[in-house]
Amino acid sequence: MEMVVVVAIIALLATIVTPMYFKHVKKARVTTTKTQIALIEQVVMDYQLDNGRDPQVLQDLITNQSSSPKWDGPYLKSSSIPPDPWGNAYLYTSPGSHGRFDLYSYGPDGPSGGSKSIIGNWDTK
Repeated sequence: MEMVVVVAIIALLATIVTPMYFKHVKKARVTTTKTQIALIEQVVMDYQLDNGRDPQVLQDLITNQSSSPKWDGPYLKSSSIPPDPWGNAYLYTSPGSHGRFDLYSYGPDGPSGGSKSIIGNWDTK
């Protein structure tokens, strides 16, 4: 009988704690995404200062694809653009519809989530 009570208490705690844990994990991923977007945005601005224009694609931050003599990169230490916390590539458009350029992730719902889950450089401040 004591064993049944112990198992019941553990099950009750698990049903309470598990949703709270996943809520915090999701919040941490959103915060990480906002931080990465802000850092990449700063790197894009560094590129713009050196080259007098925004990069056409994010890969321009790592390799001098346009053979610009003013290119002073790589602007990122890694050899590739890091993915968002859900493993998807960040999306970049220049000129952007929210500013000079748009840098965003579809967030936890991916492309099928629609605009409600998009995390972009226009809303990270």
